[in-house]
Amino acid sequence: MSAARPLTTLRAIAVTATLPLLLTACGYGSEAKKEDDKGKVAAAGDTKLSASEVRIGYFPNLTHATALVGLQEGLIQKELGATAIKPQSFNAGPSEIEALNGGSLDIGFIGPSPSINGYVKSKGSNLKIISGSASGGVKLVVNPDKIKTLDDLKGKKIATPQKGNTQDVAFLNWISEKGWTVDPESGKGDVSVVRTDNKVTPDAFKQGSIDGAWVPEPTASKLVSDGGSVLLDETALWPDKKFVITNIIVSQKFLKEHPDVVEAVLKGTVKTNEWINANPDKAKASANAKLEAEGGKPLDAKIIDPAWTSILVTDDPLADTLKKQADYAVKAKLIEQPDLAGIYDLTLLNKVLKAAGKPEVSDAGLGTK
Repeated sequence: MSAARPLTTLRAIAVTATLPLLLTACGYGSEAKKEDDKGKVAAAGDTKLSASEVRIGYFPNLTHATALVGLQEGLIQKELGATAIKPQSFNAGPSEIEALNGGSLDIGFIGPSPSINGYVKSKGSNLKIISGSASGGVKLVVNPDKIKTLDDLKGKKIATPQKGNTQDVAFLNWISEKGWTVDPESGKGDVSVVRTDNKVTPDAFKQGSIDGAWVPEPTASKLVSDGGSVLLDETALWPDKKFVITNIIVSQKFLKEHPDVVEAVLKGTVKTNEWINANPDKAKASANAKLEAEGGKPLDAKIIDPAWTSILVTDDPLADTLKKQADYAVKAKLIEQPDLAGIYDLTLLNKVLKAAGKPEVSDAGLGTK
């Protein structure tokens, strides 16, 4: 079923021994940033598809490696010919959904929680998940002087990126399975869940105002570089050690009006993931170059190296894990039981995969009928 192949072999998860450079793959509360990128320039003389341009959103996070590398290397643009890419960088799931719903964005890389929320709030009318992009890359990092075992988390202050975001939901579910209680609104309870912007989490950790954080990469590896210890890798909690952290979504209007453009983008993402898996070191350098263009400086090797190996790029949306994440949010009383029927349309992705000689992927019964 899966078309996934790891960047490198995932390391064994150790209890003693991950969504972003600036914010989580499902983070909240920021602006979109339009940018120049060599991948957006259409080749003169190429035949245009049904749209002269396509507006693609993503986050400057390693969990968005497909977008970072695909844009940096021009692999997506190559499939679009003379149809130009207009890339837009976001630091927040809701702001990207708002842009998609408002008609200023056509396609986006985004996490499962905002995908679910956006689909449900629009009553299934505004977006479709058309592909997977990444799995994993989320870790619980703690102050080893204060926390030595998982049971030591009781009574401690642990950061998540945002109330109701993908990591917050996962941590609340883990807490409930321990038999502990936390109020999902205030974050108060047996563990103090402190919703903290990933941009400031490392400083909060160094200052001692939090005792640890359940965060995506490369924030997790930044905390480790500041003296933290990985207490748990979230992949250890999932069957086959895989769970969706980044999807590719599309405006239903754009999909209906420009299926050829959407198909071309998916050809580009599939080829990008194949290139990443075949050239992990080059791809890591490419992603870092794109992050440098975004933030002004590249990630240190001590941060990007462990972060990169914990992320799996994949065409498979891992739809069954999205269903479970929705169930976790319901269990935490953050959302009501959602109707996710029709949230996926993998028709074009499976067409692209079949043409490339790759196995088709499943929508777990949540696809377009």
